[in-house]
Amino acid sequence: MEAKTVKVRVPGTSANLGPGFDTLGIACSCYNELELTLFRDDRLEIEIYGEGAEKIPKTSRNIVWRSIQRVLRRVGCDDEYKGARIVMNNQVPLSRGLGSSATAIVGGIKAANEALGNPLKNRDLLKIATDIEGHPDNVAPAIFGGMTISTVRNGWPETFRFIPKLRFRMVVVVPDFFLPTKAAREVLPDKVDRADAILNIGSTAMMIAAFIKGSRRFLRNAFDDALHQPYRAELIPGMYDVFEAARRERALGAFLSGAGPCLMALANGNEVKVAEAMQQVLKNNHVESTYMILDIDKQGACVIE
Repeated sequence: MEAKTVKVRVPGTSANLGPGFDTLGIACSCYNELELTLFRDDRLEIEIYGEGAEKIPKTSRNIVWRSIQRVLRRVGCDDEYKGARIVMNNQVPLSRGLGSSATAIVGGIKAANEALGNPLKNRDLLKIATDIEGHPDNVAPAIFGGMTISTVRNGWPETFRFIPKLRFRMVVVVPDFFLPTKAAREVLPDKVDRADAILNIGSTAMMIAAFIKGSRRFLRNAFDDALHQPYRAELIPGMYDVFEAARRERALGAFLSGAGPCLMALANGNEVKVAEAMQQVLKNNHVESTYMILDIDKQGACVIE
């Protein structure tokens, strides 16, 4: 007998938001959908539509299936359910800094937990997802929605989730090249100066205070970062000029989305002008791009009909 079929929707995410390296994240209104049916026999069927359909493996290496297996082992059902049918419908761009791997991981564990009758709490799902991904900055907003601040203590992640009081939409400019997270991490130094660490601590604290208080004025320098963007700038032609173009069009701030190459600005009422200004700078640097204007997803991973 097969387990029931479950369908879930998971938002894409943006991590870091400039200074909040590996700690801050936000859920975006672009989504991957996943349909799961667990099999008792050793049979794996995977269908993939949309973003990354030709690049994502359809074998046991598939990260959704590996995530499902983590849940099965965690609840002691891996001998009972040995296979699955997985249908992925992806809208989140692959290897662009919008949390595509996090959506796959969270989609897999959320669907598996639902198919098994929800034996695990969200805290358990966050732990499993963080263990797979390596850090909670993307998986936390994918699970909880909204904006998240995450830390890891003794191997256990902890997340504070909130909805900013400032109104804005996310302008995401998507360059026409891939940038694997591994490559973007390899350019980072092993050690940072104390002054750089202090700058990032202050910027991150100021940003969170401004969002919670609803004070636009204090965001002026809150997106400044010295820990990762200066090193990744060499991988994205004209990155800082793109940020400046967004600010000239009265964006609240601009930053590298996750490990990139997507560039994101927060704007209120002038999103198209911000997007076009950012695109023009990339074009001047011989990079073609598309753009998306997204809202904050407040729900996180959820079951859909």
